[in-house]
Amino acid sequence: MEEQEYKIENIKSFELQDIFDCGQCFRWNKEEDGSYTGVFKENVMNVKKNGNTVIFKGICKGDIKEIVEDYFDLNRNYEEIKKQLSQIDEHIKTSIEYGQGIRILNQDLWEMIISFIISANNNIPRIKGIIDKIAKGYGKEIEWQGKKYYTFPTAEELKNVGIEEYRKLGAGFRDVRIYETVQMVLNKKVDLEKMQNNPNTLEVREQLLTLSGVGPKVADCILLFSTLKRFEVFPIDVWVRRVMNDLYIKKQDETKVNKKELEKLAHEKFGNLAGIAQQYLFYWKREA
Repeated sequence: MEEQEYKIENIKSFELQDIFDCGQCFRWNKEEDGSYTGVFKENVMNVKKNGNTVIFKGICKGDIKEIVEDYFDLNRNYEEIKKQLSQIDEHIKTSIEYGQGIRILNQDLWEMIISFIISANNNIPRIKGIIDKIAKGYGKEIEWQGKKYYTFPTAEELKNVGIEEYRKLGAGFRDVRIYETVQMVLNKKVDLEKMQNNPNTLEVREQLLTLSGVGPKVADCILLFSTLKRFEVFPIDVWVRRVMNDLYIKKQDETKVNKKELEKLAHEKFGNLAGIAQQYLFYWKREA
């Protein structure tokens, strides 16, 4: 594979930090020059922003322009989405102004399942570390600009990995869950291809919940951040509960706010864009 480059001028709704640090992805790292380098599918890429120009450079399996347009969701009008959400109230408008460069990436479904199982009760540096170790141990090596990178391993590439090995990689209590989920996917107890082609979000969510280590929040993250791309789901974690309580519910003890109440409110307010609204609110509350 040869190095390729692709440039886009005057792109709207595209800020590197907003995209890569809003909690949706774990394999992008910031470089000293402010650019980000990441591995996704069989691609290694560096993304840099100079003024109004975004430069994508890397080793890609396929045409870099097509890969970038798909992965970064460039054919979706985020300006229109932001305009629509901003009309709801001042709170969401403020959060959008803070994270106005967010785009929801089209990430590999299998990688998102394992990544978000690892994310349960975990912090970002640890999550990234475990995922990198799994990739280094069992993925394919790609060399670019004198550095070695590793693809995220397929279920097939993980089929002989035991619980002990995941534990050695630092997966902790998630070791059994990763192992069981790999086996379930290999044995077609859950068919990822069928899931990908099923337009019924509730059915897909139910299937995801049968996987070991996938609870409601993890299922919603997979639905939102993978190629499943279901914008109507509303993942709820500590930050989201906090921001929704602070802005709308206003209970003295935020831990008393239940998820059903939050989901109902989110869908009443944000409708089919609840997932994108969640990203703006989450990022704003956590960072600002």
